[in-house]
Amino acid sequence: MQYHVNGFKPGDPDVFPAAPGHRRAGAPLPQTVDVLIAGSGPAGLCLAAQLARVPQIRTMLVEPRLGPMEKGQADGISVRSMEMFQAFGFAEKVLRESVWINETTFWAPGAEAPLTRVARVQDVPDGSSEMPHVLINQARVHDMFLDLMRNAPTRLEPDYGLKVVGLRVDPAAAEFPVTVTLQHTAPGREDQTAQVRANYVVGCDGARSNVRAAIGGALHGDAAHQAWGVMDVLAVTDFPDWRMKSFVRSQDDGILMVLPREGGHLVRLYVELDALGEHERAADRGMGAGDIIAKAQRIFSPFRLDVKEVVWWSIYEIGHRLTDKFDDVPEDQVATRAPRVMLAGDACHTHSPKAGQGMNVSMGDTFNLGWKLISVLTGRAAPALLHSYSGERRAAAKGLVEFDHKWARVVGARAEDDATTDGLPRVAREFVSNLPFTCGLTIQYERSALTGAPTHQHLATGWPIGKRFHSAPVVRLADARPMQLGHCIEADARWRLFIFAPADDIGHQGGAVATLCDWLEHDPASPVRRHTAQGEDADAVIDTRAVFQQGARALDFGAMPTLLRPRVGRYGLCDYEKVFCAGSKRGEDIFGMRGIDRAAGCMVVVRPDQYVGHVLPLHARNDLAGYFADILRARG
Repeated sequence: MQYHVNGFKPGDPDVFPAAPGHRRAGAPLPQTVDVLIAGSGPAGLCLAAQLARVPQIRTMLVEPRLGPMEKGQADGISVRSMEMFQAFGFAEKVLRESVWINETTFWAPGAEAPLTRVARVQDVPDGSSEMPHVLINQARVHDMFLDLMRNAPTRLEPDYGLKVVGLRVDPAAAEFPVTVTLQHTAPGREDQTAQVRANYVVGCDGARSNVRAAIGGALHGDAAHQAWGVMDVLAVTDFPDWRMKSFVRSQDDGILMVLPREGGHLVRLYVELDALGEHERAADRGMGAGDIIAKAQRIFSPFRLDVKEVVWWSIYEIGHRLTDKFDDVPEDQVATRAPRVMLAGDACHTHSPKAGQGMNVSMGDTFNLGWKLISVLTGRAAPALLHSYSGERRAAAKGLVEFDHKWARVVGARAEDDATTDGLPRVAREFVSNLPFTCGLTIQYERSALTGAPTHQHLATGWPIGKRFHSAPVVRLADARPMQLGHCIEADARWRLFIFAPADDIGHQGGAVATLCDWLEHDPASPVRRHTAQGEDADAVIDTRAVFQQGARALDFGAMPTLLRPRVGRYGLCDYEKVFCAGSKRGEDIFGMRGIDRAAGCMVVVRPDQYVGHVLPLHARNDLAGYFADILRARG
């Protein structure tokens, strides 16, 4: 963490100096904003936390509720989301507060007992990530994003008590083309409305999204016609796996899932309730918390369940739905018009909560969108970049909806259909095979300007182009600190260019790394020079770092290329954190772990959202320059 770059900074390094001229929540509504976000759920807050760090971007976040969430809703955090939290800087806090899911157990009727444990499996496959799968109250995730926002230069906070009720887009307007109608929701103010004009609007306002309706979008799909209850409880039980993630299938009363929650005592139960008629809604049954408890007690029998306190509960029906497009541009106008209104989270895809993907995929949506909006609003990229959001994230959501549809059928199957093969019941077998998906690690963006051709994929087989950058251990040269290479990627809209040195390269003049760095730093054709504005630090847009195969004691930091020892900030201080070694005391070697060609080395381009954009040979300068030229504007 670097924070003395422009002079000594006392106090909490996570609190940035306030940028002048930004409106505080609760003040009179502005006439214009750069970005208006509808909804302060995970998607909206993930986006707002990114935008809040950029002083020149004016953001407004509106939320119909009158205050922040305190309990309920989602709780599962995939390992991919934990990697994203690391980029935001609060992964360690989540790790401390949350419950880690290490194993999952499966219970079913046995030959000699009404319920018996029939399987026990590892929850996250070895080597998947340096992060675990955890459970924590969604409200605490909100709190952490809110803390980032209020400590950011813009001091952004939600405007509670406001919701979007309509909007219109003027495609011909160059500035603030979206006119948004807001309605107050506080008691006594429900008839009051106001209008704000925005350059961009992002609808994170849920499955009944007014933003989606305003741009003519609709959710398409089907429903399983099955009611489920969910409740967070404090309870006394003799069920042995109360602090394990568990699937419990009874003979005649259906299935429930046990999800231990943070704090050591709280537990969430997902409980299968009644089948619904073709046109029936769960609300039509008039069921409540007592019905969920009674059904859970029957499923758990002969184990005892004595609920002492119901912290939160809800009854829902499963639906699997997806909208046609995640933005406001008709297909026949994509070539001539950039998006102005975009959708994220439940506003564009809905599914059951049983796979634990809703909050994770919603945050993934706006982590993808945030850096693109920042790049456009700061002039680094043309507005056409925003087209890539719908293309990339709709494909990811489509995969989720299809997966969830299949998984819901497996979970809801009857006991007699859950046949056991290879020592595992079907639900456990499917669970294991689906682990890479539920960890959030299977998304691979298709070939585009942002995702290069796999021509040189053999140079780094462990980093498939279009997939997330899988971190691995390294040692930082300047201070011999062991760390994860991926942890130098922050949620700051910058690109990362990782240079992996050939076996005999120690960074000295004339070597492949030094020659490449000299070109990157000095040649007007290099992407670092071409896309970095006058007066900006050399790493303001593209952060270049290098990894060598030798140990720290075999390398000389002072002999490294100057691009890897850049002078930054107003004092021109040296940045000592750009050079790494592969070796570690535990014998882990990033070159071997990620299939990097030791003889040739390579370049790996990582997008601001932690996905691999390209893998190239060290000599492929024109290819590297061309890749960035297709995405970023020339500013050098």
